[in-house]
Amino acid sequence: MKQLLAVIGHPIHHSLSPAMHGAAIEALGIDAAYLAFDVAPDALGDAVRGLRAIGALGFNVTLPHKETIVAHLDAIDDAARAVGAVNTVVREGARVIGTNTDARGLVRSLEEAGVALAGARVVIVGAGGAARAAAYGIAQAGARSITIAARRPAQAESIARDLGGAIDACALDAPRLLVDCDLLVQASSATLHTDAGRELAGALPFATMPRGAAVIDLVYRPRVTAVLAAAEAHGLRTVDGLGMLVHQGALALERWTGRTAPVAIMRAALERALAAR
Repeated sequence: MKQLLAVIGHPIHHSLSPAMHGAAIEALGIDAAYLAFDVAPDALGDAVRGLRAIGALGFNVTLPHKETIVAHLDAIDDAARAVGAVNTVVREGARVIGTNTDARGLVRSLEEAGVALAGARVVIVGAGGAARAAAYGIAQAGARSITIAARRPAQAESIARDLGGAIDACALDAPRLLVDCDLLVQASSATLHTDAGRELAGALPFATMPRGAAVIDLVYRPRVTAVLAAAEAHGLRTVDGLGMLVHQGALALERWTGRTAPVAIMRAALERALAAR
């Protein structure tokens, strides 16, 4: 019997997950279908009960359900608890368990790009869910220090308090923000918007970063954001956000199936889907 995998969100028409996971499922020869379901907020409980009842192997969760879905699950793991959001649900017998693969997906994408995280000094721009996931994953990977910089420092301070460890917070215009910074993570939504992205790129003191430092922008459309373009102009290594999208999906697939995800095939499928749009 064909197994069901899915992604739920509202709206969901923009999701690239069906293209990525569909290619992976076909490559692995798994008798399954990966479908996208538009689930309004007031129907979330019914959707989870329905997916549970029909024996779905697992499903992804995207906006606006990443936090509210917790109330409809049997449990969440340490990663989802630390990040404060669920992006993947795994069925274990009759139970549905929430996890978060964003943090580890980011770490895998940086490792793939040759960016060393153990002992690194990291600055994260932004104070939303992406910044929280980035801080958690990079801390788990052994960074020496993490500073979360935001236009609203109180939000950054809240993340630092929640996660603890060698994580602190400051304003985005703090003096010497990027001095001795080995890795800058752009985790805000600014580069989704042309004017805001240019403003942010112009405000970041890339020239103070050491030779060999790296910059990643978690936004993957466009592939080269204003921040990445400015970093390249200063001779810094750059990593786009597509790798995180690929690896968070690969980690989810591995949890659902117990199989090694075909990362190269998933990336190629994403690139084709992006090009088609």
